[in-house]
Amino acid sequence: MDKDMTCSHSAGERIAYITRVQSFSACHRLHSKSLNDEENRRIFGKCNNPNGHGHNYKVEVTVRGKIDHNTGMVMNLTDLKQHIEEAIMKPLDHKNLDLDVPFFADIVSTTENLAVYIWESMSRLLPAHTLYEVKLYETDKNMVVYRGE
Repeated sequence: MDKDMTCSHSAGERIAYITRVQSFSACHRLHSKSLNDEENRRIFGKCNNPNGHGHNYKVEVTVRGKIDHNTGMVMNLTDLKQHIEEAIMKPLDHKNLDLDVPFFADIVSTTENLAVYIWESMSRLLPAHTLYEVKLYETDKNMVVYRGE
């Protein structure tokens, strides 16, 4: 191997980030039980519509880890895809977040809180300390990044 092609890190020490993108549709109503109806309307505006509203969300789940010397992977993307199916698609796709997802019974279903829900759900399925970031797009112009902090 050419001397310029060598790296100071051994293959077992190389860290990579892999991301899987998935889309899902869900509806919700931004409404806090700790606020009165007038405060909810003032703070959340049209998103406080009593009948709710929907979004076509896009989520990017990024995991971080060492590149395995034998497989050349941080993790098998098929496994990541299955975890996303279990943690995101089954509980959230084509659901009313406020009525169908127990997490939101007493938590406002903002995109920030939805990113936390996804983080917590993915964390339960992935190997410890591999989940790096959840990036959740509510619209083409609005998105949240959550890293478990």
